[in-house]
Amino acid sequence: MTSTLESYMNRMVNVVTGDGRIIVGLLKGFDQLINLVIEDAHERSYSETEGVLTTPLGLYIIRGENVAIIGEIDEELDKRVDLENVKAAPLAPIWIPQ
Repeated sequence: MTSTLESYMNRMVNVVTGDGRIIVGLLKGFDQLINLVIEDAHERSYSETEGVLTTPLGLYIIRGENVAIIGEIDEELDKRVDLENVKAAPLAPIWIPQ
């Protein structure tokens, strides 16, 4: 997996964590345990009744054990999405953190 992550370096990524959070930002680093360093990170919180709430996080580290999915974002397409009008159910955790 690390060789695949290398192709995401310095690109905008979307990370879904095991507890259902969605973190978006620029991938600046990772290690063999898939610990991620995300620059200009922000969390996107979805709601069925309101638009997407975006919370800035700055430089952010996500522990590899909490990474469920990581993928590259098409920045041009992402800029065209009106997040204030996107409504969706929040993701449920895939496990309960202890």
